[in-house]
Amino acid sequence: MNKPAFAWPEGRRVAVIVSVLLETWSEGKSPSYFPRTTPNKPGIPDIAGINWSTYGGKEGVWRLLRILDEVGVKATLFCNGRSAEVYPEAVAQYVRDGHDVAGHGYLQDEVFAALTAEQERGRIRQTLDAIEKAGGKRPTGWITPIYGWSEHTIDLVVQEKLLWCSDALDSNLPYQQKTKSGSVVIVPWSDFVDNRALRASPQIYFDVYKETFDYLHACEPGSLINVGVHSHFGGRPLMAAMFRKVLQYLTSFPDVWFPQHADVARFMIDNKIEHPTYASRFFG
Repeated sequence: MNKPAFAWPEGRRVAVIVSVLLETWSEGKSPSYFPRTTPNKPGIPDIAGINWSTYGGKEGVWRLLRILDEVGVKATLFCNGRSAEVYPEAVAQYVRDGHDVAGHGYLQDEVFAALTAEQERGRIRQTLDAIEKAGGKRPTGWITPIYGWSEHTIDLVVQEKLLWCSDALDSNLPYQQKTKSGSVVIVPWSDFVDNRALRASPQIYFDVYKETFDYLHACEPGSLINVGVHSHFGGRPLMAAMFRKVLQYLTSFPDVWFPQHADVARFMIDNKIEHPTYASRFFG
């Protein structure tokens, strides 16, 4: 194989970005996933599910913050606009501690693909405004809830002058996407987040990230890993322990870069890197 045509700053072999999610559902709604094994009857309010979903803002997001600060890694907090309104102290603390905060829709159960372009624009602005009010800093990036973006979303993100967007499932490396209004850096989302281990062993979370990292570190220099964790599930002790273990393992390697999403976007822009495809990296 030829020498890779893409490399991170100072030749770091792997870049690791960390995504913490703080999510809030519509009034009377709860996540579609839940530890319960017996489904609730249709039409009955899921009081337990609603209660379970609020754990993230009340406790989980704070536990994850302590772990991040302990291991010395700066993350990006993906925050619903409503979450910023309900838990402004948490958003403000993330900003004070040097973490970035990105927009993640206004409500977690709202599907952008079902909205008009103007409704999407309004929700994006409402979310960015709420986060700026809570944390004192306007977001530079965005990800649409539940993989629900439409054909308009990324262009609307550009119109709002955001630097990057994580609405992407088609690449393991960032790339610049052009729209009719300009361009934005697309930062890939994670292939595996904590709710994948919902009814299995939390150890799976560590094993997946360790094995993925070991492969990329050994075989694919210039790779990127996005470690994703939800505060309402991954912020609980049983999963937070695995999150901490993952970060401790990754930070033990001296040739790993731990940027925030915005750092990755600026690196792509500053170095005029458009789209480092797998073929160009290893076969070009």
